[in-house]
Amino acid sequence: QVQLVESGGGLVQAGGSLRLSCAASGRTFSSYAMGWFRQAPGKEREFVATITWSGGTTYYANSVKGRFTISRDNAKNTVYLQMNNLEPEDTAVYYCAADKSGTWPPRDFGSWGQGTQVTVSS
Repeated sequence: QVQLVESGGGLVQAGGSLRLSCAASGRTFSSYAMGWFRQAPGKEREFVATITWSGGTTYYANSVKGRFTISRDNAKNTVYLQMNNLEPEDTAVYYCAADKSGTWPPRDFGSWGQGTQVTVSS
């Protein structure tokens, strides 16, 4: 089990940028593929991006491809989500998660943070 805490959310105008951070503790951070998800009001939680344990491979939802970048710094036990050219549709609570399966693509994001609010205004 890994414990995750997100930070970096806030209010930004459309076209602006934010960088989210997810600090991890517990089991070896570098052993986990990591992911970012989001949940908008009245909608189900959706996948945003994921990154392998090495950081060498990433995958993005089509809705954020080209705008968001996921990265990780295993020495700091932290995963990041750089969000550029934000749109009002990006407004959601953003969660980071750790995959327990060890497979690619990840199939078991079993550890979740509490989320950080991102609000994008027009």
